[in-house]
Amino acid sequence: MVELYPNERIDQLYANDRKIIQSDEVFSFSLDAVLLANFPRIPKRGKIVDLCAGNGAVGLFLSQRTSAEIIQIELQERLADMAKRSILLNELEQQMTVHTLDLKDSLTAVQHDSVDLVVCNPPYFVDAPDHKKNPNPHLAIARHEITTTLDQVIKSSSQLLKTTGRLALVHRPERFLAILETMTKYNIIPKRVQFVYPKADKDANILLIEGIKGGKKEGFIVSPPLFTHDQNGAYSTEMHTMLYGEDR
Repeated sequence: MVELYPNERIDQLYANDRKIIQSDEVFSFSLDAVLLANFPRIPKRGKIVDLCAGNGAVGLFLSQRTSAEIIQIELQERLADMAKRSILLNELEQQMTVHTLDLKDSLTAVQHDSVDLVVCNPPYFVDAPDHKKNPNPHLAIARHEITTTLDQVIKSSSQLLKTTGRLALVHRPERFLAILETMTKYNIIPKRVQFVYPKADKDANILLIEGIKGGKKEGFIVSPPLFTHDQNGAYSTEMHTMLYGEDR
């Protein structure tokens, strides 16, 4: 029996038959995590690293689609502990591990140039003095670049990845150009991007991007747009399938 602490609950990840420990006091996974887990090419074996893992949702989503080792890196102790207990809850100790680390120190837990896929749902917003932050420190760290930066995320990813290994990020469209520039800086060549829209008549609010370490500069792909909701506000067919594992 896995212990639950005050104000924690167990939610079901229906599409993947996984359970996850969550708490609104610190962090609950969002559609961003679901989108990220469904975006990249997933290696069937080898090694996957989930940076900024939070309470472990992305790794749990991935675990049913691959036999690869999944290593999660999370700085915040409470979130890392929730992720560890979710691994026990799903009896995935042989496949998944969690390290409570600053991602810049990830090489102390994972060998250099050894990873097939890095996934990351990083803080989206620059830590500028005039930016209003959530008073909850757990949420502030998750959303703003207080403890890490886009540059550090991509630098660490490049250090972890083997040549031809892939990095997949979920981010905000307004950071697109900076992401392209920073990936190229660290020899991760952008190869595919997909823009995600809340509805068909709205601007994109989520960006998915995948790059290959040491890849060729030719062959960049812009995938078809993805809409999370239909005009009535219900989940789109694609989003419903990601969440629940079946078409409506």
